[in-house]
Amino acid sequence: MTPARPGRERGLVRPYVVTEGRAHPTRNTLDMATLVTAVNDRPFNGLSPENRRIMELCRGGALSVAEVAGHLCLAMSVTKVLLSDLIDSGHVLARPPVPKAQLPDARLLQEVLDGLRSRF
Repeated sequence: MTPARPGRERGLVRPYVVTEGRAHPTRNTLDMATLVTAVNDRPFNGLSPENRRIMELCRGGALSVAEVAGHLCLAMSVTKVLLSDLIDSGHVLARPPVPKAQLPDARLLQEVLDGLRSRF
């Protein structure tokens, strides 16, 4: 038996049990960088231990799907199934990551610089 990594418990429950045998999420919009946040007024009644843990993690602020998977020590595919269930039930909100800002056109910057120089 391989020893568990320090600070991490080995999962006693198989991933297919955690997802109730499902291998695919109900939505295909979640990627590693999708940000998820818990809806604070939703009850925990009827949630699995893993879903309760996700709610606790996400109440502190937005986390990426990858961060949630890391905190839970679960595979990304399992985490996506759990998160999609929570999104469907209204417990979690998801949004795409903030896109990278596009650099302005070099020509436009040169025109601004030229305009500033002509005024001073």
